[in-house]
Amino acid sequence: MSVVQSIDHVALLPAYLAAGTAVLVLLADLLVSRDRVTVAVAALGAVGTVLAAVVVGVGEPRRTFCVGTDCSWVMNDRAALVAGVFALLTLGVLGLSGPLLRAGRSPTGEYTFLLAASMTGGVVLGAAGDLITLIVAVETLTLPIYVLVGLRRGSLASAEAAVTFFVVSVVATTLTLLGAALLYAVTGGLHLDRLGAVFAERPELTELPLATAAVTLVVLGLAFKVAAVPFHAWAPATYDGASVPVAAYLSTASKLGGVVALLAVVQYALPATVTGPVLALLAVLTMTVGNLVALRQRRTVRLLAWSSVAQAGYILAPLGALALTTGRTGEAAAVAYAAAVAYAVFFVLLEFGAFAALVALRPAGADGGTVRDLRGAARRHPWVAAAFGLALVGLAGLPPGLAGLFAKVTVVRSLLTGGSAALAVVVALNAVIGLAYYLRLTATLYAPAASAPVTASGDDHAGLSSGRPAASVLAALAVATVLAVLVGLAPQLVLELTALR
Repeated sequence: MSVVQSIDHVALLPAYLAAGTAVLVLLADLLVSRDRVTVAVAALGAVGTVLAAVVVGVGEPRRTFCVGTDCSWVMNDRAALVAGVFALLTLGVLGLSGPLLRAGRSPTGEYTFLLAASMTGGVVLGAAGDLITLIVAVETLTLPIYVLVGLRRGSLASAEAAVTFFVVSVVATTLTLLGAALLYAVTGGLHLDRLGAVFAERPELTELPLATAAVTLVVLGLAFKVAAVPFHAWAPATYDGASVPVAAYLSTASKLGGVVALLAVVQYALPATVTGPVLALLAVLTMTVGNLVALRQRRTVRLLAWSSVAQAGYILAPLGALALTTGRTGEAAAVAYAAAVAYAVFFVLLEFGAFAALVALRPAGADGGTVRDLRGAARRHPWVAAAFGLALVGLAGLPPGLAGLFAKVTVVRSLLTGGSAALAVVVALNAVIGLAYYLRLTATLYAPAASAPVTASGDDHAGLSSGRPAASVLAALAVATVLAVLVGLAPQLVLELTALR
């Protein structure tokens, strides 16, 4: 077997553009020192990454860094979708961050560089073909977010949230690396396809305690990234301590990264007989605890944080159903993989729309405030409140939020196809529980404004923005809403890309 690796630079083009964007942002900040130029460079780099992902993702999968049949980089349509979503999220968060950066609450150069660096990790993650590349990509995605969370000047809560997130993530990474090392000891391989082939050819390996421990450690380590219960405690405090745009990025990009990583190891590498029961248990705990605790939340960002915890449970549920499937290539397995990715994409669009609307409704640089602060929002900002309401009912799985409705239908269908009717019932019951807080928050937007004493500035609606939201925020909100409506009307656009190839 030849040890000379072939390199396909076209397949690497999205990663080149993402990493180049981070470098150019750093140089622009050092040499030009103009905030608008720095943000423009980051935005153009994100757009270029999206275009490169579309171009490279069209056609047959491209593989590189290969030794024999084992490849460390596989750029197919699903990897291109993941790269495009991460780049679009970065572009959207840049739009949401305009008021925050103009208010001087965070340094523009460092902020945009960290976003671009994190985007690079997300782009690489979708195409990772071995465990080392996968883990490095996850950490490249996550490491800049530690600093972004703590980059809110003058906020003790921001610093505390950053430390909490860092400590928990270090533990999660340690578990994942330990599991990868044990897998190598058991199988002698690290490439995802190679691991899957070894376990398929030698099923007796799954009975070894060392193999079971290795698989469990990898799954639990990545479960931290999606804030799955009982590894969720960092999420609410971290979201609430970060600025709202960073919380939006955490709730979407970071969670999407964990889902993609879990999907990669479950689909290609690890035996479903071991991962299935673990993921099924995590899914039930995550959706149930997330929904029940969200019912008691009064701060808006914490409510959305616990909501995202519950949504992670719905994403994990199809992967848990794989415990009852035979092999990785059957119809049930294909539907489960597609359902997990499709739900993640639908969730990211709706969750980002909710955060974008919250940024638009709150004063520039302010935190998320309480649910009560949003009373009367529909009267002062009717279109923003309508977009917020659409995102919330979509997350609840109700029309006219068709994207969320199709997402839940896809998950339930995958569970029934996989023979997990009991898990489908749990998903349905939790969806009903989620209606309570989603509809309560939606109703608050259209409730009469709460009476409050007039402040020194004469503004008796201190909880809401008194002026027109920034154009960049409105643009990000509009794009997210249009995309959510589009995939709701034509969900096959996402479902076809997520189908197993």
